[in-house]
Amino acid sequence: MNVSVVLFTSDLRLHDHPPLRAAVESASEVVPLFVRDPAVDRAGFAAPNRLAFLADCLTDLDAGLRDRGGRLVVRGGDTVAEVLAVARQAGADEVHMAAGCSAFARDREDRLRHALESDGRRLRVHDGVATALPAGAVTPHGSDHFAVFTPYFRRWQAERLRAPLAPPRTVRVPPAVRSEGVPARPSAASVSAGLATGGEREGRRRLTAWLSRHADAYEARHDDLAGDATSRLSPYLHFGAVSAAEAVHRARIRGGAGAEAFVRQLCWRDFHHQVLAARPEAATEDYRTRHDRWRRGEDAEADLRAWREGRTGYPVVDAAMRQLAHEGWMHNRGRLLAASFLTKTLYIDWRAGARHFLDLLVDGDVADNQLNWQWVAGTGTDTRPNRVLNPVLQGKRYDPEGAYVRRWVPELADVPARSIHEPWKLTGLGRAARDYPEPLVTLADGLARFRHARGLD
Repeated sequence: MNVSVVLFTSDLRLHDHPPLRAAVESASEVVPLFVRDPAVDRAGFAAPNRLAFLADCLTDLDAGLRDRGGRLVVRGGDTVAEVLAVARQAGADEVHMAAGCSAFARDREDRLRHALESDGRRLRVHDGVATALPAGAVTPHGSDHFAVFTPYFRRWQAERLRAPLAPPRTVRVPPAVRSEGVPARPSAASVSAGLATGGEREGRRRLTAWLSRHADAYEARHDDLAGDATSRLSPYLHFGAVSAAEAVHRARIRGGAGAEAFVRQLCWRDFHHQVLAARPEAATEDYRTRHDRWRRGEDAEADLRAWREGRTGYPVVDAAMRQLAHEGWMHNRGRLLAASFLTKTLYIDWRAGARHFLDLLVDGDVADNQLNWQWVAGTGTDTRPNRVLNPVLQGKRYDPEGAYVRRWVPELADVPARSIHEPWKLTGLGRAARDYPEPLVTLADGLARFRHARGLD
């Protein structure tokens, strides 16, 4: 009998899984393996919300494998050491895994390849598992990646994506390979109260329900803060519980303007992954420096703390930050407004905001999080790096009745719509009776400070 190992990383599913399909077709027995590596903790990516969602995903993956006669093998320790130990124990000649785009993932692949080849074994890395189109699959003339989204989108649209793969009917696992238990969820006290349930079955249920009931309205309503009309699939895409390629395929079959707008958002995800694959240092450094001298010191720290707590005095920003704390997720329009306010109005380093998002976001992905933050801060791929989003005007446009603000900022629950986004204009008891802060800075002063810092005045 020949045996292969499939190393699961951020691809925790059975449907449309090229490494698993290749292993099942080429080997008599397969070891589905997940390694809980302490290096992830040391790198600061083991946030409680993601650990809870990960536990759900692994539990569901194990259940799906058991339905097919197999099981998930879980090990704790250095990924390279554990994969090599499992391969030796099982007598596996090959290890299959999905390609990654971050510096961490690529270093892991390099170390694993060297260790396996030194031991007379082979690593097969499969592209296009985490994204719809592999990073680097399309490039512009004279460069290794696209730096602007629109031309990338045109090329991406013209490419023929691979057809989604059916899940294996049977997975035979060597009985002698030992496994630790699937990691348990962290204590409820450390996890956001409104965190979604993870796992492939839940992700596929959500994708099916959203495409059939809500996709048609997506183009018109995806920025509606109170309407909550987005798919909420980002955590499932981040953990690979839902395949990006299959999501694109199914949306295109659905058709219509809403489905097309959804596909465009999936392309944004691919775009950021191809940027990070080409420029891994963009996870921590400016992709395009503006020579910012970000605010520091006690006043900046106090402003940053108020922003984290949702106490900036700008209701739509505070609502978004409180949603993040409660759900471990935030509406995309809220992310743009919160990030613009921190980097442009408060003029605080985007890395401080990106770190806070990674601490809480269940979909906290290095490529999407860091590069979206840079896009908003004007140090990334945005072709208008000095744009500033006005939270009052944006609130009136995307939450005109104030329902989103009232949901997350109960101090303002009885404020009429005409005043909900500018509560500082209330007078008398209408203002004094609420435990809601004054704005940290006026928008005019914040804009003037930012323009001066960027040399625009």
